[in-house]
Order: sequence, then C-alpha cells, then structure tokens
Amino acid sequence: MNEVLLRSLTPSVLGVLVRRGADFAAAEDAVQDALVEALRVWPADPPRDAKGWLITVAWRRFLDATRADAARRRREDLVDEEPTPGPAPAADDTLQLYFLCAHPSLTPSSAVALTLRAVGGLTTRQIAQAYLVPEATMAQRISRAKRTVSGVRFDRPGDVATVLRVLYLVFNEGYSGAVDVAAEAIRLTRQLAAVIDHPEVAGLLALMLLHHARRAARTASDGSLVPLAEQDRARWDTALIAEGVEILQAALARDRLGEYQAQAAVAALHADAPTAAETDWVQIVEWYDELARLTDSPVVRLNRAVAVGEADGPRAGLKALAELDASLPRHTAVAAYLHERDGDLATAARLYAEAARTAPNLPERDHLTRQAARLNARQDD
Repeated sequence: MNEVLLRSLTPSVLGVLVRRGADFAAAEDAVQDALVEALRVWPADPPRDAKGWLITVAWRRFLDATRADAARRRREDLVDEEPTPGPAPAADDTLQLYFLCAHPSLTPSSAVALTLRAVGGLTTRQIAQAYLVPEATMAQRISRAKRTVSGVRFDRPGDVATVLRVLYLVFNEGYSGAVDVAAEAIRLTRQLAAVIDHPEVAGLLALMLLHHARRAARTASDGSLVPLAEQDRARWDTALIAEGVEILQAALARDRLGEYQAQAAVAALHADAPTAAETDWVQIVEWYDELARLTDSPVVRLNRAVAVGEADGPRAGLKALAELDASLPRHTAVAAYLHERDGDLATAARLYAEAARTAPNLPERDHLTRQAARLNARQDD
C-alpha cells in the first residue's frame, strides 16, 4: 500500500467531486471514506486505475450521505427530536408501511432490507454494515426484493418478527449517531406495543428505552465517544430507565423469553449499577449465554467475550475471543481492549491502531486512534 500515492491523489479526487456539484465539506468526508476503504481493499486487490477507483468510491459515498441526510430532514419534519414517555397515539401510516414491506412473498432478510431502504431511510451501505455483508451483496438483495414485490398486491401484511427486526436495526443506526432516527424507532415501537400484546414487542421497547437513556452521556462536548465505563451516570435519563425496567419486568414475567428481552436484561444490569466497578458481570455473562442460545449470533458471542473478560479476567476473555472469526467487525477492537487489561500495552496499541483503520464511522475511528496514541505515550514514558 503506497500511502504517499493516496495523499498525492487526494486533492485531484476532491476537485472532481466539487466540480460534480458536491459541497466542499461533504466532498472531504466522502474522500476520507474512500481513502479508508482503499487502505482496507487495495493491499489484497490493488486497482489498475487508482485515481478512477477513488473517484468512483468517493462519489458513491457522497451520494449515500446526501440521500441519508435528505431522509433525515424529512423525518425531522415528522417527529420531535426526543421520544416522550407514556402511551403512544394511534398507529399512523408509517407503521403500516413497515408491515406492508414485510410482505409474505419475501424472505425475512429481504423484507428487512427492503423496509430499511424504502421506509427507514437508511443507505444500502448502512444496511450492509448492519448485516455484516458487502455493499454489493446488499444492493442485489434489495433489487431482488423490489422485483419480487413489483407485481404483487400489498394487501397481506408481513409478520411481527420481521417488523421488530427492522425497528431494531433502525434504532441501532440512530443510536450510533442520528438521534432523530432512534427517536422515530422508539415512537413506532411504542405504537406497536399499544396494539400488539407480545412480550418481544415489549422487550424491544424496553431495550430501546434503556439504551436511549444513556444517549446524553455517550459523547463528550467535542463530539468524541465516551465508553460506557467512563460515562457520567448522573446524565443518564432515570425516567426512561425506570420505564424500561418496568416494561421489561412485565415481559419477563410472562416466561416467553426472546432475544430482545434478553438484550434488555443486559442493558438493565448496566443501568442498575451505581458505578462501572459495581456492574454484575457474572449475570451479564449468563444473559449472553441465553442470547447465544436464542440467536447463535457471532456479534452476541463477541459481546460475551468482553463480558467474560470482565467477569473472569482478560485472559478468559481472550480465550473466548479466540474461538470467533477474526474478521468479525470490532473483533480487533475487543482484542485490543482485553490485551490492554491484561497489561500487554504494545499489542493493545497495535491492535487499536489496526481497528481504527476499519472502524465503521468517524467517531469510532477517532476514539480507537486516541486509544492507540494513549498507550503508545504510556510506553514512551
């Protein structure tokens, strides 16, 4: 990888995007995304035309960001920035659209992808990241879903499980940055809970409320990420936490456990701890065991490795991590954290830097870069 070449091409690629109509700030962001993608892809598959490759990828990133921003502005016209506690009004057309897009003629994965793109306002790239698949694969999946439903009547709504999955992914995307998207997901889940008596609907609502309660503490004044252990818990929204816990307890009492209830139980244990040091990690590991049984998800097993590292020590966490695919997103970041806790600062710094290069968004990339710099500085002292 010739990083000098990348730096030399940056001004000309930026100029092309500006001439095509991109404003300078948006063009800069798109070019930076393209450079990160080049660092990831080129070592194994170098392009014949480096400049042309960068222009193509940067322009696609700009278009994705523009579409996402337009969708965000449309949603802001429809919803308040913050979700309010209490009963929701009668369901509106948006929730009905979620059900119609989850059409029985589609597979669940295709229905979720189509709904996220057509109704949720997420870009193809964002959806691909949520599903841990290449962007091109997700684009094909969405195109096939559109062709499948193009000739059918939307008079048979889909199932609740598919709609819950869509709402969960929309909330996760919003929780990573766009607050209005997360608030919209909460609003729609409230509506769904008001018309459907199902423990997993309640579980998802509880999960959203418990996570959203920490939103104000997740970023510092400069916009940088604040890890859970370092958050000012006085800034957590206690009203949302109390509501989420109450909803979760009622759902668990019905003894029909599902993945959203289990995830909400993990979030409730974090919310219940007065300090990070008092977190009941043993119970959290037990809930992740339940989640792994319910979902067999590699992401769940990755989170479980972190919890094991807290409950039983970093070497136990690293042992659990070694059983997972190293290409799993955030695997390297977790390895860095566990190595740091084990006292291996050199390895941790190297892994933090490596994780930063493949981070899914700019705040996370900056956070990991700072972690690497912090550990390198400690070694130099």
